Amino acid sequence: MQFAGFTLRNNLFVAPMAGVTDRPFRQLCKKMGAGVAVSEMVTSNSLLYGSAKTQRRANHDGEVDPISVQIAGADPAMMAEAARYNADRGAQIIDINMGCPAKKVCNVMAGSALMQDEPLVTRILEAVVTAVPNTPVTLKFRTGWNRENRNAPTIARIAEESGIRAIAIHGRTRADQYTGDAEYDTIAHVKTLVRIPVIANGDITTPQKAKQVLDYTGADGVMIGRAAQGRPWIFREIEHYLATGELLAPPLVTEIHRVCREHLADLYDFYGEETGVKIARKHISWYTKGLVGSAAFRRMMNQLGDIRDQLDAVDGFFGALAEHDSHLRYEDDFPQELAA
Repeated sequence: MQFAGFTLRNNLFVAPMAGVTDRPFRQLCKKMGAGVAVSEMVTSNSLLYGSAKTQRRANHDGEVDPISVQIAGADPAMMAEAARYNADRGAQIIDINMGCPAKKVCNVMAGSALMQDEPLVTRILEAVVTAVPNTPVTLKFRTGWNRENRNAPTIARIAEESGIRAIAIHGRTRADQYTGDAEYDTIAHVKTLVRIPVIANGDITTPQKAKQVLDYTGADGVMIGRAAQGRPWIFREIEHYLATGELLAPPLVTEIHRVCREHLADLYDFYGEETGVKIARKHISWYTKGLVGSAAFRRMMNQLGDIRDQLDAVDGFFGALAEHDSHLRYEDDFPQELAA
C-alpha cells in the first residue's frame, strides 16, 4: 500500500492507544504483520517535553519505518511546535488526535472535543501542515461529537483542503465513547467525498470482520486497537486472510508463551524493573484473558513485584497449559473470538 509517501507491506494499522502503543508494543505489532503503528499521543505542551513519560513516548530507537507520532492539543501554535519538535526527533509521519474521547482530554478541548469547533479544526490542521512541510500529516477523528452531530464528512473535507495526507475514522461519536457497535455508514460516505486515503477503525476483531469493513466502506485500510491487546498476531491473521481468503490456524500455546516472554523482556528493558513490572501486568492479563485457569492466575500475578517472580508465574501458567494441549484452551463461557 502507498501511504503518505511510504510503501507499506499492507493496509493494516495499529491504532494509537494511550498507555498501550509504546515502542515495545509497536515493534511487536509490526513484527506480527502491521503496516503502520501509531504512537501514543504526545502532548503539545512544551513544558512537558522533558518529562520521563513524554520522552518515552517520543522514543523510536530501532523502530521499523515509518515512524508515526500522534500529537494532541487545542492550540494551533502549540500543535505546530509539537509537530516540529517530533519531526526533528525522527517522526516521519505526524498524526493529529481528534478522536480521543477521554474526559481529561476533552475537558481541555483536545481530542474528539475539537470536532465541535470546525473553524478551530481548520486552524490547527493548517498550522501543523505548514510547520512540517517535509513531513506528511495525518488525522484521526470520530464520526461526530454525538449522534445528532455526525460531522465527519465536513471534517474530512477540511482535512483534505488543509493538506492532510490521510484520515482514520473511528466508527463512533465522542458521546458513544466505546459503547455500542461501531457504525460504518459514515466512513463509507466520507470515502466518496475525498481523494486522500481513508482508514476505517472500530470493532475490527477478526480477519472476516476486517474484510467486511473494507468491502462495505471502500476504505483503503483498517485500523486495529483493542483487538490487538494480548493478540498481536491478529495482524498476520488478517493479512493472510485478505491475501488468500483462508484462515490461519490459531497460534500454539508455545508460540503465545514465547511472544509474551519476548514482549515482557522489551517492557522491562524499556521502562526499567519497577515500572516495567507494573506495565507488564496488563499485557499479561490480555495474553491470558479467557484461558482456562486465568482468573486465579491474574489475581496471583498482580501481587508480584519483581521480574523474576513475574516471569516464573508466566512460565508456570503457559507450561501447565502446554502439558495438557498444544492449542489454547478457553473457559467454556468465554468465546474464543472475544479473547483479545
